[in-house]
Amino acid sequence: SQYSAVDTNPLSVYIMQPIWNKIIKIVPLWIAPNLLTFSGFVMILFNYFLISFYDWDYTASGTGPGLVPTWVWLFSAFTTFCAYALDSIDGKHARRTQSSTPLGELFDHGLDSWATSIFVLSFFSVCSRDNGKTGVSVYTMYIYLSIVLFNFMCSHWEKYNTGVLFLPWGYDISQVVLIAAYLLTGTVGVEVWQKPLLFGYYITDVLVILLIGFSLFLSFPQTLYNIHRAHLKKTLKNDSLYEGLLPLVSPLLLFILLTVWVVLSPSNILAKQPRLFLWMVGVAFSNVICKVIICQMSSTQPELFHWFLFPLALVVYAAVSGLLGRMEEAVLGVFTTLVTAAHVHYGVCVGRQLSEHLNIYIFSLKKRVQE
Repeated sequence: SQYSAVDTNPLSVYIMQPIWNKIIKIVPLWIAPNLLTFSGFVMILFNYFLISFYDWDYTASGTGPGLVPTWVWLFSAFTTFCAYALDSIDGKHARRTQSSTPLGELFDHGLDSWATSIFVLSFFSVCSRDNGKTGVSVYTMYIYLSIVLFNFMCSHWEKYNTGVLFLPWGYDISQVVLIAAYLLTGTVGVEVWQKPLLFGYYITDVLVILLIGFSLFLSFPQTLYNIHRAHLKKTLKNDSLYEGLLPLVSPLLLFILLTVWVVLSPSNILAKQPRLFLWMVGVAFSNVICKVIICQMSSTQPELFHWFLFPLALVVYAAVSGLLGRMEEAVLGVFTTLVTAAHVHYGVCVGRQLSEHLNIYIFSLKKRVQE
């Protein structure tokens, strides 16, 4: 299917696009677009692990200003900008080198589905977790992450039904806010997040309110409206309501299972291991959504239950029923490792299959020799 995306965000159209159009001119023509996509993702990952090294349990900013060196925040602003730029120019570069392929589209959106959670998890280090005075509770973090992932899911569910990806306004805004937040933290210090901004509200409160407002009153209604419009124009990809709603089943079940674990965990697993747990949420979500993206691209029907829901249900049952006892944290660690390995393996396999099928290399513009 021909890739089509619509971007109506004024910030993107009038400010960012002209910047990307300048940057793209310096990219050598021999560089493969997927290499740009992947480099951006690697930068986000590297930045995430760097912040994790200084702030494993999200307390550094709240307990002692200066525990995370200033250069880390400035480096975060730099890597976030680079990743944002690379993610914005990869498609332009593909058209410029006439190398747009379904593999590139999948590569881009697949990595985005994972990067989305990593951006959020890195940002939590800036505002730190609740220490009684300032910060955000781990439950707020979980809800915040879920809303961001819900937004991401909506735009791809919409594309599954309409065939058009309406780029969410929240994306550009969130990237600019992230870069600004890191720059602010680097220049002023983490204290800026611990003083009330207006009327006793902290910056973090304002951002959470903005995020929820954007999601519930802008993104989601826009998604429903676009699907409704396609329905009126008779351009919907799926005839039945069942088929149209099918991609939502696994992500919703995933969210329900994870929430059950968070709420009923005997050892309060989210408070004990917020970084591990939230990372696992992001990876699991990415894997579920990648299946939807592939189904949407290949015009196939997703299965009702994603395979991952079965092992997760077992682990959640064992944890919540008390079967795991003191092993809960250890089991989360092993489970997170396995899920991450399975997701990477899945990505590598799909990439290799597609590159063989389309007879192209993933990271090179050279053509494969026909065997």
